[in-house]
Amino acid sequence: MLTRQASRALAKTPLPNIGNRLASLSEQDLRLWVERLAVPRHFEREQDENKNIALWIAAKLQSWGYRVELQGPWWNVVALPKSPSRSIILVCAHYDSVAGCPGADDNASAVAAMLGCARACASISPRPDVGFVSFNREEDGMLGSQDFIEWMGASKLPVKCVHVLEMVGYASEQAGSQRIPPGLPVRVSDKGNFLALLANRRSYRVLDAVLARASTYLPDFPVVGLRVTAGLEKYFPVLLRSDHAPFWQRRMPATMWTDTSEFRNPFYHQPGNTPQTLDYVFLRSVTELLIASLLDGLP
Repeated sequence: MLTRQASRALAKTPLPNIGNRLASLSEQDLRLWVERLAVPRHFEREQDENKNIALWIAAKLQSWGYRVELQGPWWNVVALPKSPSRSIILVCAHYDSVAGCPGADDNASAVAAMLGCARACASISPRPDVGFVSFNREEDGMLGSQDFIEWMGASKLPVKCVHVLEMVGYASEQAGSQRIPPGLPVRVSDKGNFLALLANRRSYRVLDAVLARASTYLPDFPVVGLRVTAGLEKYFPVLLRSDHAPFWQRRMPATMWTDTSEFRNPFYHQPGNTPQTLDYVFLRSVTELLIASLLDGLP
C-alpha cells in the first residue's frame, strides 16, 4: 500500500470562480443540517425517524431543482441532474445510523457535506454532471448501496466515478488521537487532524486529482490518500466497511472519504456521537475540497 499527501508541490493554477463558490459555504448551515440529521434512525429499530430523515433529505435536494426519487425497498434518496450531457459523477453518503445512536459523525457529517456540495452545484449554470445519493441500511451490510448498484445497472445510468463520504466531521490536534487499524502497513500522523482518502487501482487517477485540488485550493488542510495495491483489500476487511465496497466489487471507480472512524473518534457507534463533538471547521474544509474537486474537472 502507498500513501500520498497533499502538498504545495502538487498545486496547480486555481480557477478564479471556484474561490467564490467556496466562500459561500457556511459552517452554520453544516451545523444546522447535522443537528437535524443526528437522531437515532436505524432502519428497523427507529423506522419513523429513518423515513423522516429520508424525506427531509429528498425535500432539500428537490428544493434545489434536482430530480429526486426514493429508490428501491430501502428508500435510497437519489438526486440526479435533469439533463446530463455525459457520464455523471456520484457523491454518496449513507443516512442511517446504528440503533440508539444519534450518529452525528456516522453519518450525519457526511450527509451534510453532500448537501453542501449539492447546493453549490445547483447554483451553477449549466449545472455540472453530478448526482447525489444517500443510501439507507449501510449499517445492515450495505444493503442500500447494493440495491442501488443493481438499479443503476438496470437503468443504464452512465457513471464516471463515485465519491463515498463516510464520517468526515471529527478531528483532533492532540498527539495520540489517531490510530492505525491493526496490521495495516501504513504510516500516518498520530494527530487526527487529516482527511483520509481510500482508493483501489481503478480510482488512482481520481485520488491523485483530489490531492492536487487540496494542494491548490486548501493548502493548509491535511489530506492523506491511501492507494490500495494488488487487491490487498481482500486481506484487510477494515478497508471494505463502507458503501464504496459494492462499487469496488463491480469494478467501478470509487473513492472513500473519511476521518477514519473509530481509529480517531472515541464516540463511534455510541450514544455520545452528538453534534457537539464535531469540528465544523474540519467539516467545512472537507466540503470545500469536495466542491473544488468536482468543479475543477476531475478525470
